[in-house]
Amino acid sequence: MSNHPAGPSSRVELGFLFMARLVFFVDGFNLYHALNYFESGPDHVRYHKYKWISLRKLANCYVTRKDSIEGILYFTTIATWDPAKAGRHRLFIRVQQSEGVNVVYGEFKRKEKLCRLCHRYFWTFEEKQTDVNIALHLFQLAVKDIYDKAIIISGDTDLIPAIKAIQATFPGKQLGVVIPIGRSSEDLKKVADFHYKMKEKHLASSHLPDSVTLVMVRLQPVLPLGSNWLGTRQHESFSLTAHIE
Repeated sequence: MSNHPAGPSSRVELGFLFMARLVFFVDGFNLYHALNYFESGPDHVRYHKYKWISLRKLANCYVTRKDSIEGILYFTTIATWDPAKAGRHRLFIRVQQSEGVNVVYGEFKRKEKLCRLCHRYFWTFEEKQTDVNIALHLFQLAVKDIYDKAIIISGDTDLIPAIKAIQATFPGKQLGVVIPIGRSSEDLKKVADFHYKMKEKHLASSHLPDSVTLVMVRLQPVLPLGSNWLGTRQHESFSLTAHIE
């Protein structure tokens, strides 16, 4: 590990122990597709049940006693053309927000593609802006000195230029990656300062119960400096039954 220059807000000093501030950047669709379809074995729906998951609990699997989580950002997009799927997704988002997760939205673009089997063109939707949004927030929070270490949960190699740029611009900060289970991204791991392996035990310990009582969080639209940048909690009695497909 590299040494970080001491600053007024860089780390908390407790005797000889320095608490590194962590921010997690969760690539929602990269994680979703890894859980939705297991490519490396015959049981392709092996991890399907873990889609109903607490991102905060998952992040805690990669935190040590020397770390403190300053924030968790979930980058995602709503499939508005499918009301049922959009409804389930919004419930999932609401649960994440109740645990203090900050949501950053991208968008889908309608795109014409060529079918490899019938060689005919068809219209589909393609998720856009996630890698750009992650890169922008990596820079924004680095400039504001919100984190000492950023941990990206994704296997998307499109993030490599952003990681290299942060490393060159902010050499005192470290960028790590957690590659979603069942996926490999050796190029991404080579560029990162450190990396973790996502294991099934991490997913199992992060699985949400079927019935959830929400604790709503009033999130800030712009991330200010200081330890209270996620906003203030407001309790709300609300129970829902999980049904994520």
